[in-house]
Amino acid sequence: MTALLETRELVKRFPVRHGLTRRLAGHVTAVDGVSLRVEAGETLGLVGESGCGKSTVARLLTRLERPTSGTIRFAGQDLADLDEQALRPVRRELQMVFQDPFSSLNPRQTVRRILASSHRYQGLTPGEPVEQLLERVGLRAEHADRHPHEFSGGQAQRIGIARALALRPKLVVCDEPVSALDVSVQAQILNLLQDLQDEYGLAYLFIAHDLGAVRQISTRIAVMYLGAVVETADRDTLLGSPAHPYTRALLSAVPLPDPDAERARERIVLRGDLPSPLNPPSGCRFRSRCPIAADRCAAERPVLREVAPGHEVACHYPETL
Repeated sequence: MTALLETRELVKRFPVRHGLTRRLAGHVTAVDGVSLRVEAGETLGLVGESGCGKSTVARLLTRLERPTSGTIRFAGQDLADLDEQALRPVRRELQMVFQDPFSSLNPRQTVRRILASSHRYQGLTPGEPVEQLLERVGLRAEHADRHPHEFSGGQAQRIGIARALALRPKLVVCDEPVSALDVSVQAQILNLLQDLQDEYGLAYLFIAHDLGAVRQISTRIAVMYLGAVVETADRDTLLGSPAHPYTRALLSAVPLPDPDAERARERIVLRGDLPSPLNPPSGCRFRSRCPIAADRCAAERPVLREVAPGHEVACHYPETL
């Protein structure tokens, strides 16, 4: 079956410059060989620590950034080398919801004009009234003539979601869409995204560092560490039987609702800080913090391999059941 979105060996390097002369001092590899698949109608959750490259992946997939190397195939078309003119029709079907709703909304424009901007860019006639689109995301028709600063964070994010839906896309990339919101509002936005997915048959790439949010909305989950995917599986398998030591450490940090179970379980505490992407460890990038690292981990970089049907792990010594 052909995936709606598929990346292979996606790489993004940014130049690092020093001094008044802006001398090139090297490159930082923000994304290093990422391969992902998103099927039509599913939600792939992408999780990892801050700075691991999740948001850069989002910007690459929506071609807000051009990849250094690798392929990005969307609906069978390679997007990696397309210019802005060729990307225009693709953007009708591939949209994004940003982490900070206020910075992504033009403060000088009314909501009506913001929601109509996608159709203006595409040279299309709006398919449904702005008021109807607002009602679909839980806002009222009179909100159309207000400006972004007149809304709460949750309401502003609903506007961002409405803008992403205006062109009826097939895939929406959600870059930490609830991380800046209160917990109660987070639940409302997650429920809204699920309702819209059911109504429109959307696929999501849902990026977050909150495993609780990812657990609620995702069909499958991919875990990133220092620019690379280290484990991917369906939600229940990954959360119930994690095979990579980094994934197990992440899950051990999530509080359990049962106090007895919380006290009884063993917490995995990682040693040291996240290494600098300017000077990553040799071999396995996680080895400097891994409790089971061996000599092989320093000499050889592990690749994603299948340890069970649909369950891939980049580790020389995965824990399997």
